[in-house]
Amino acid sequence: MEVVDLWAHLTPKIHFICYIFIILSCSTVDSTLRYSIREEVPKGSVVSNIASDLGLNPRLLSEGRARIVCEGAQQYFQVNTKTGVLLVNERIDREGICEQTAKCLLLFQLVIENPLQLHRGEIEILDVNDNSPFFQQNEIVISVPEQAVPGTKFPLEIAQDLDLGTNAVQNYQISQNEHFRLDVRDGTYQTKRPEIVLVKQIDYEKTRKLPLQLTAVDGGEPQRTGTTVVLVAVLDSNDNPPVFNQTVYKVKLFEQNAVNYVALKVTATDLDDGPNGDITYAFSHISESNGRIFKLNNKTGEITVAEPLDFEDRNIYQMEVQARDGGGLTEYCKVIVEIVDVNDNAPEIILTSVRSPLPEDSSPQTVVALLNVKDRDGGGNGDIRCSIKGNQPFKLTSSFKNFYRLVTEGQLDREKVSEYNITITAIDDGSPPLSSTAVIHVRISDINDNPPVFSKTLYTMQVSENNKPGALIGSVMATDKDSPQNAQVSFSLIENNVNGFPLSHFISINPDNGNVFAVRHFDYEQYREFTCLVQARDSGTPTLSSNTTVNVYIVDQNDNAPTLLYPSPKDNSFSAEIVPNNADVGYLVSKVVAVDADSGQNAWLSFHLQRVSDQSLFSVGLHTGEIRTIRKMTERDNTRHTLIVVVKDNGQPSLSATATVKIVAAENFSGHYLENTDKEQVDEFDSSLTIYLIISLAVVTFLFLASIILLLTLKAYKIKKSKHDSAADQNLHGPNIMSVRTNYLNSLARGTLHQGYFHEIQTKMDPLNSDVRHQHSSKANDYTGNEHHPMLIDFNNTHQFLQDHQPAANAIPPSHSSYQRVQAILTRPMSTDWQEG
Repeated sequence: MEVVDLWAHLTPKIHFICYIFIILSCSTVDSTLRYSIREEVPKGSVVSNIASDLGLNPRLLSEGRARIVCEGAQQYFQVNTKTGVLLVNERIDREGICEQTAKCLLLFQLVIENPLQLHRGEIEILDVNDNSPFFQQNEIVISVPEQAVPGTKFPLEIAQDLDLGTNAVQNYQISQNEHFRLDVRDGTYQTKRPEIVLVKQIDYEKTRKLPLQLTAVDGGEPQRTGTTVVLVAVLDSNDNPPVFNQTVYKVKLFEQNAVNYVALKVTATDLDDGPNGDITYAFSHISESNGRIFKLNNKTGEITVAEPLDFEDRNIYQMEVQARDGGGLTEYCKVIVEIVDVNDNAPEIILTSVRSPLPEDSSPQTVVALLNVKDRDGGGNGDIRCSIKGNQPFKLTSSFKNFYRLVTEGQLDREKVSEYNITITAIDDGSPPLSSTAVIHVRISDINDNPPVFSKTLYTMQVSENNKPGALIGSVMATDKDSPQNAQVSFSLIENNVNGFPLSHFISINPDNGNVFAVRHFDYEQYREFTCLVQARDSGTPTLSSNTTVNVYIVDQNDNAPTLLYPSPKDNSFSAEIVPNNADVGYLVSKVVAVDADSGQNAWLSFHLQRVSDQSLFSVGLHTGEIRTIRKMTERDNTRHTLIVVVKDNGQPSLSATATVKIVAAENFSGHYLENTDKEQVDEFDSSLTIYLIISLAVVTFLFLASIILLLTLKAYKIKKSKHDSAADQNLHGPNIMSVRTNYLNSLARGTLHQGYFHEIQTKMDPLNSDVRHQHSSKANDYTGNEHHPMLIDFNNTHQFLQDHQPAANAIPPSHSSYQRVQAILTRPMSTDWQEG
């Protein structure tokens, strides 16, 4: 406030001269900022506007993350990045920082990270009168010989004051008395030294002790004082004080000197003899810290080192030594100890900023960290060199002395190296050199630069037919090398059509784990396999994806029983196979022909006789279905035989169908006999079953009417759902009839019906061609052993298929003979589809 008032009273001409002087001064000084503040100012006190002093925009401080870095452990200052004001951050005690140093400076740096700027500054801490003078002794004993003449001076111990300058001790006062007055003289190093002067001789017999109060007064505002008691002891006949051979002792010590090392020795002499000439030594003016480091031998005057010395903590010590003789006379000398630096401190690495994590797509020269190094040693011992250990994509660049930037030098790839431990080594130029290291841990952050990868390029899955909707078919798996945030994979089906229907009608996929499920049940006879594409998509930005192919195969189940083609189970005629009554062993009587809609071993058919009227006469081929005689027929055998043949497939469990074969033995094959035989058989059956047929007809009529009423009721209730389901079923269950026929024809079971068989029967019906009959019989036996002969006729379709494709005009009446029925099958005109099959 006083400076501002003084500036306001100056004339404009003087203002102009001052401005010119300031400009000229700024052009000659360095760029270091210099400020001064008083100690003990409260926290938050303003030092200056550092942004204005540097000509910086305060916005640069906030955006560049500016901060104040003070040398040392304590951060006494901070900067307000919004206003640019430099503030006091902690309590500042000048005496605690600089002790008795005349000029107390605190060094700091203003660090701006983006863009990197460093500005140095120093703040001088001004002393305030916050410490009172004090004496180390509460009582000072002064021995005064009784023969001392007026004008004799007696030096006193000085008072200590931690403050400096005018705030230190400026004067002394002594209590009123008639024998002494107080003089204050200038001592060494501008100290005020008190001494009492004898103004009236003391009589030992009258006064042996005289207590006086000594007061030390400093020059601060407000004034502070300290007191002690001076006890004057009157002695006899000691008129010579001790005398030091030097008033100031100086010595230099290396900081690595061992404990108990003798630094120096002070020496004083006394001209008196006897007890008055015996001298003892003691520290007179020494701080508490100095008193711990140095010890004084009170007899010899040797000063030894009691604790290790450290140049970096303190490089000079000042002490005062008192010599006292036996008569109480004293003298003082000054001791100055200078510490010589050695290289005993390794460099210190200070990280001011570290950027972690670092994106893996960071360009070269990206700043990773800011750091500076320092060494507490002086001279060449404090020169430092820095380097990076190992081969890593980083390097150090120096902005100016002892300040470095760690920048990227090569391309980063998180999938190869996800984090780095960068070891920085700092080494000084001392002898021997000392070094230190710092490890900077930098994590590399991920970007989405890797698509998901399937474990297989082609997946093969199988599902059994007749599965339940929702059944698990299989699973696909994909992995992503990116971090978990970008590597969360979801799965989806790429829509396409399977036989004209959307893929979603057949399968679905769990987007989280890749499990593939069946949406509906499958029928092997309709769909045997289909292919789809599965896409894996990650969760990064932008999203990356990849595809894989999945082949789904339907596994056949034994869900179709064998279908009889011959004899047809729907043929209600009473026809029978005609066999000569003298047929030889192995005579081919008939053949049961059946097919199975399943495939593989589920369609392997075997034929078994379930019931036969004469077990010793007929047998059936296990795999051919051929019914043959196992012995020669005789006249004693019955003329009519009924065989029940069971056709079984090879599935688990096995399914079967039953065929009934009627056989008639006759001497000739005339149509009249066959017709009469059939009529008699019909009459016989009619006579025994008339009553049963009437009852059965009434029951069937009643059940038929009840079924019609029930179906009409259900139809009305489910009409809406039936429309939807019927449309789907027609699309899914209505395959090309040509495909079904081809399937049946290509999956012929073990039972086959060949042309040789029918030709043999035709030959046997002619009694005049016995030789030809035997030739054809042998040929039939040959054909029986070869199921895949090119002349074989494979009936690989159901009996219903044959019934649907035979014209009504060519239907075989029930009264026809077996020969006529076979001839009708062979000569019947076939449909176009059957011929293609």
